[in-house]
Amino acid sequence: MTQQNWTPDSWRLRPAKQLPVYADQDKLRAAEARLAKLPPLVFAGEARRLKKKLGKVAMGEGFLFQGGDCAESFTEFSANNIRDMFRLILQIAVVLTFGGGTPVVKIGRMAGQFAKPRSDDTETRNGVSLPSYRGDIVNGLDFTPEARQSDPERMIQVYNQSASTLNLLRAFAQGGYADLHEVNRWNLESVENNLQGERYRALANRIGETLNFMAACNITAETSAQIRETDLFTSHEALLLPYEQAMTRIDSTSGDWYDVSAHMLWIGDRTRQLDGAHVEFMRGVKNPLGLKCGPTTNPDELLRLIDVLNPANEAGRLTLIARMGSDKIKQHLPPLLRAVKKAGRTVVWCSDPMHGNTQMAGTGYKTRSFDRILSEARDFFSICNAEGVHAGGIHLEMTGQEVTECTGGVSAVTEAALGERYETHCDPRLNATQALELAFLVADHLKSERKASSAA
Repeated sequence: MTQQNWTPDSWRLRPAKQLPVYADQDKLRAAEARLAKLPPLVFAGEARRLKKKLGKVAMGEGFLFQGGDCAESFTEFSANNIRDMFRLILQIAVVLTFGGGTPVVKIGRMAGQFAKPRSDDTETRNGVSLPSYRGDIVNGLDFTPEARQSDPERMIQVYNQSASTLNLLRAFAQGGYADLHEVNRWNLESVENNLQGERYRALANRIGETLNFMAACNITAETSAQIRETDLFTSHEALLLPYEQAMTRIDSTSGDWYDVSAHMLWIGDRTRQLDGAHVEFMRGVKNPLGLKCGPTTNPDELLRLIDVLNPANEAGRLTLIARMGSDKIKQHLPPLLRAVKKAGRTVVWCSDPMHGNTQMAGTGYKTRSFDRILSEARDFFSICNAEGVHAGGIHLEMTGQEVTECTGGVSAVTEAALGERYETHCDPRLNATQALELAFLVADHLKSERKASSAA
């Protein structure tokens, strides 16, 4: 497969998994045509800047934090929710930067994460079978024939909501809210009075002292943009290919194709077939890409996928996101690390400790155990260290709200308490307290790793 025989619609000649069935093809084509005429949501230059930053991570000179909602929704869309997610991402980035002593690249699962893969095409309740909910970009969550019908007009609503989200994120990132002098104000009310809030306040106070010293040296927000502004990039799983194709444009500067729906796109564990439509589409766009690697990924297959998605072996082009499960990572991750290292492939290795640890609680709720999430994250770092590979990042499904969807952590969510604030439209997310707790634990590991490296 060469770049020359790729076009934005060449994926349509390949077998495609996880795509919905649209009853009205004329309506689908009309929605695609409208999307193709709309302005880009992100710019190619921004995607290139992200690739450059990820290139440094791949060389061991940074750390990637990728986090956000499991699936964005139309009903939970509000300025407050966007602000709280932005604040939580800033908090976690500060904790990781301070602990790891290394730059942190921040990528939000935001402004486009509306499509979700499903294990089954249908869902059955009380003897009634309907199409599965595939995210608000496809159909509705309510269990009715009308809601579960795939509607291409939803793609237009996703575009509009994503544009509004990006507008607010850019205002927060560049308009003064991200100024490090505001670090104490980023603390979410939900964690203000618990252990994580106290740890964060102590960290913020130390940052404040450092800023005062820097100001005495005439390094202030007025003289240094790095203090008053930040970069926050967006990402989502490129699952609904009609939407992604419609958002793919030629960059006037480079002449290359970019998917302008997000800065970074990833291929999920269910759609990584070498001859499949998703790999075919993604190989032709120049955005930084992610590839989920599950326990069924074998080294030979992974190397072939790397060669298709990153044939030039560009640093920052490809991030491999390991989502093994806490009971499988020790068996399945080391062979992948060894194969990629031996082959000389330049990638970012990132841990997704969420997706392999989903289980059904006795109360009937889908949940994840904080202890299992933490266990997989710790094992990821220790395995990478043992194999001489840079553990380059962590990928979390989380929310700035204090929901009760994952059990455990210092917030001590029990299975019996899951129903109190179980608000996800799909998979269980870490609440703000749990996400911040995990960030401190990862930061402690990064600090220990840094000390060990210095001692060596």
